[in-house]
Amino acid sequence: MQPTDRVHPTHHTRVHVVQSRQSRQNNATDIDQSCPFCVGGRESPEPYNTRWFVNRWPALPDNCCEVLLYSSQHDASLATLPHDAIVALIKMWIERTQHHSARTNVATVLIFENRGAAVGATINHPHGQLYAFDHVPQRSKQRLQWTPQSQSDLLVNQSNEWNVAVAFASEYPVALEIWPTTAVSDLPSLSTEQLVDLARVLHRTMSALDAMYQQPLPYMMWINQRDFSSTDSSAHLNIEIVSPWRDAGVMRYIAAAEVSTGEYFNPVVPEELAATLRELFTRSD
Repeated sequence: MQPTDRVHPTHHTRVHVVQSRQSRQNNATDIDQSCPFCVGGRESPEPYNTRWFVNRWPALPDNCCEVLLYSSQHDASLATLPHDAIVALIKMWIERTQHHSARTNVATVLIFENRGAAVGATINHPHGQLYAFDHVPQRSKQRLQWTPQSQSDLLVNQSNEWNVAVAFASEYPVALEIWPTTAVSDLPSLSTEQLVDLARVLHRTMSALDAMYQQPLPYMMWINQRDFSSTDSSAHLNIEIVSPWRDAGVMRYIAAAEVSTGEYFNPVVPEELAATLRELFTRSD
């Protein structure tokens, strides 16, 4: 069955029915006894620094889903990679965004990462993904219209190029927002200074998050970029990072009262989280 789109008649939620993903491997050992992303593995036969390839189990048709490998080092992460390696990764994000945004059937390019089994990652090797949509998803549209701002007690870090803050109200216990001081609408529009400093900010942010519970934090990260099918470039590029942990190893599950109403109960005080991360952020240099 080919991927199909359906829209719920009452909630207007768009659902992609992707039957082929039922047969995808659930972990690396389902493929063979080694990591498929390590050099010599199924997806990376040759040495590399960063690498991309078309996803074997795409959620969207027409080669619109890619896997993006951060490093050939199996146990690396954004918290441990050197600065120049993260710069190279961002350049790959930019190159793949440029490639897909030039396609006539692509409206927006979503780059994201699921890290850790708690958020569904099936392979531990550092990697993210890219989905090129033929439309702008509703939530993405809302985020692109967002005017970046934050109250002072939610700010974690500010530099000449980037701001990091805890979200004022989120469904998740841990929720961060990152945005450029000088607004841009997409990754290819980043200046050299913004690109270089973003590598620093991502490293320090992930280092602080891992230090918070003295262990790697499971998280989801994604980058909101503009509608490439429109000439309107007023959108605000921004990055979101969320984690379902409310304490070390303790999941915060979203319950029926929340799913049914769209109203959420967060046990973590955002201002207290920001204060903790501000202190940890300064230690990550």
